[in-house]
Amino acid sequence: MELKRQITDRLNGFWMITTLVTVLALPVIIGIGLYIKAMPLLAQHSFSDLVFSSEWAPTRGKFGFGPFITGSLFVTLLSFLFSAPVCLFSAIYLTQFAPRRLIRIMHPVIDVLAGLPSVIYGVWGVLVIVPFVAGLSAMFTGTAVSGYSLLAGGIVLAVMVIPYTLNMLIDVFNTVPTGMKEASLSLGATMWESVKHVVIRGNYPGIISAYGLGIAKAFGETIAVMMVVGNVVRVSGNPFEPAYPLPALIANNYGEMLSIPMYDSALMFAAFLLLIIILLINLFFRYLIHKTKRQ
Repeated sequence: MELKRQITDRLNGFWMITTLVTVLALPVIIGIGLYIKAMPLLAQHSFSDLVFSSEWAPTRGKFGFGPFITGSLFVTLLSFLFSAPVCLFSAIYLTQFAPRRLIRIMHPVIDVLAGLPSVIYGVWGVLVIVPFVAGLSAMFTGTAVSGYSLLAGGIVLAVMVIPYTLNMLIDVFNTVPTGMKEASLSLGATMWESVKHVVIRGNYPGIISAYGLGIAKAFGETIAVMMVVGNVVRVSGNPFEPAYPLPALIANNYGEMLSIPMYDSALMFAAFLLLIIILLINLFFRYLIHKTKRQ
């Protein structure tokens, strides 16, 4: 029996370590594979020229990824500005003020929103958000636009990100011990003061983590954003003008890569850039979490 128990323990330890190493190695393997595929392009152009150039003409050997990077950053930033306050205040209300019956109703609704395919959000964006943005542009700028724009992509992306971020924030706020809030109330604090100083301030690392994961997901979203953002290669911070995010570049052009020299390598480099940027976003938020924990 003792020998059997030792063998079982060793086997359990082996498969647990193996799965852990596999999970840790996957991003490295993916990054190495993309870098190898992008090497032909990097052999002809420097990394800085590819990243900071704005000229995109594959038939002439010009591969400037600047417009695609800025397009991804702008649409992700807009989605964060729209979704962050909605998620935070909704999570506070649902966990601290709302009746239990409302929470039981909202959980399935949030799960359904999180489980919807992105193409459904894209179709909704084309039918509702794009005409809305076109009307908004005519109202504020006096110019007629198609509505396929950074703003449309940011709104659709914000709606897609809300269920994920909201779910995480609800879990974070539910971890606060009831005794801490009751102690704050017993000292004379109002309900909002208890929420502000105990629930929110005590959960800064969890809030930052939820927002970081939401931004990373938003940055890599493809289909829905591709359907409403316009897909025009330009560098512009005007929310009513179209843009071309990195994921949309890969999804739109992968089938054409065989007919143009270096196009295959360029698209693999775009995927490699996407991986690097998402890694940097996660590292940045890990640093913020570390700083807030120390404080």
